[in-house]
Amino acid sequence: MRWIKGLILAIILLVVLLVGILFAVNNQQAIALNLIWLELPAVSLSVWLLATLTFGVLIGMLAMIGVYIRLKARLARSERQNKQQSKELDQLRTQEFKELA
Repeated sequence: MRWIKGLILAIILLVVLLVGILFAVNNQQAIALNLIWLELPAVSLSVWLLATLTFGVLIGMLAMIGVYIRLKARLARSERQNKQQSKELDQLRTQEFKELA
């Protein structure tokens, strides 16, 4: 089963790689980007689009850091509470056995 998962992952990776290569080959025209206050040099369209995608992914990851930290803290708090309740339950179980004896 594990090798099937690896094979499917390899096929998906290969398809994504091929699509990326085709994208880069079909978008060779050089474009200068004008950002109103800054003129960026002429580079192929595929480079600009991939740079924009990378920048967007990084901004998205930075935006999610707060949510990630909050969820990790919540998980740690829940695990501590779970551990404390398990100890209390074990104590109650042993107390019940001592009362029966």
